[in-house]
Amino acid sequence: MTSNAGETLDAATPFPEIIEAVKKAGGQANRFCFQCGKCDVVCPWNRVRNFSIRRVVREASLGLSEIELDEVWRCTTCGTCPSTCPRGVGQIEVGVAIRRIATSYDVFPGAARSVPAVGANLALEGNPLGQPRGERDAWAKGLGVKPFAEGMELLYFVGCYGSYDPRMQKVAVATVKILQRAGVDFGILGSDESCCGESIRKTGHEAVFRTLAKHNIKAFVDRGVKRILVSSPHCYHAFKNEYPELMVHFEVVHVAELLAELVATGRLALRRAPPQKVTYHDPCYLGRHNGIYDQPRRVLGTIPGLALVEMPDHHAGSLCCGGGGRIWMDTPKGERFADLRLAQARAVGADVLVTSCPYCISNFEESRLGLEEGDAPEVKDLTELVAAALDEAEAP
Repeated sequence: MTSNAGETLDAATPFPEIIEAVKKAGGQANRFCFQCGKCDVVCPWNRVRNFSIRRVVREASLGLSEIELDEVWRCTTCGTCPSTCPRGVGQIEVGVAIRRIATSYDVFPGAARSVPAVGANLALEGNPLGQPRGERDAWAKGLGVKPFAEGMELLYFVGCYGSYDPRMQKVAVATVKILQRAGVDFGILGSDESCCGESIRKTGHEAVFRTLAKHNIKAFVDRGVKRILVSSPHCYHAFKNEYPELMVHFEVVHVAELLAELVATGRLALRRAPPQKVTYHDPCYLGRHNGIYDQPRRVLGTIPGLALVEMPDHHAGSLCCGGGGRIWMDTPKGERFADLRLAQARAVGADVLVTSCPYCISNFEESRLGLEEGDAPEVKDLTELVAAALDEAEAP
């Protein structure tokens, strides 16, 4: 097998650097694996095709290279298998370690071929979509949003999708409307904001992650940021759990947490919404990775007219949307977890599938394409429902 860089790799030869990389990433945890198979049982891939994360971990422990195969790139880092592993193997850390090796050899097979272009976009413009950095705050024109200044109550870190993706810009606008109604003193970084780097790190691009992180940390420190509001669970995870590796600590709040706080303290009053049956999808990086399950449901419970119903897979058992560590890789129809999730929402009679993650919304909206009206529920961010409830309050 030949890498994109022209170097010949023998897939049958043990790679000592893989063993060393796995040691650095997860210590000796992979040696604890006794092949019980629980990880394969709960892995969402096995709902759509055969896949064995257990095999990937086993071969990594032996230093055998699978970097030229798609299997190394299938893991969405959803966190389901680590949460059920009885031995603390650290499947995500092992998988990312192997991807770092693949990245160092410039080996990106199959769906992973899109990853180098994403890395280049992040390095050049600070976002994965390759959009101009100078237009990062274009979505906010006319909304009265201020640049963040020291002393403000919080920094709203919009994120790449909220800044550039037309669908997710609606979520950013809804968030601003809510903050303004609640009297929150906030600002944004505009063109000084860069991608948090969490997802590119999961593809093995450690250097790109650290460059992005250092850029954001400097922007936070220079402006005296103390509290950061995020719409993306991936930004939340990066700032809360990964940026401290660079010796910094900031208070990070996901918008679902802030909404619950604003409602509980009386800073936000929600009025009756049109009668609807809604179901809530727990994003992997908000739920399993960071334990935030109840706040979104409490907020939904404060909107009169909404009836919350649960899908079969919820809370810690939530079904991954298919994003995470694979968000920039194409998945063929028939293997998309988002299709299964829409079917679950439809089966419980939900009019609206609600979530709190830009990746989840993007994947659900893509799965809705081509479906007849009524075949799938609407997809909404939590903030969009709250903003709609505020609209009701403004009606004469």
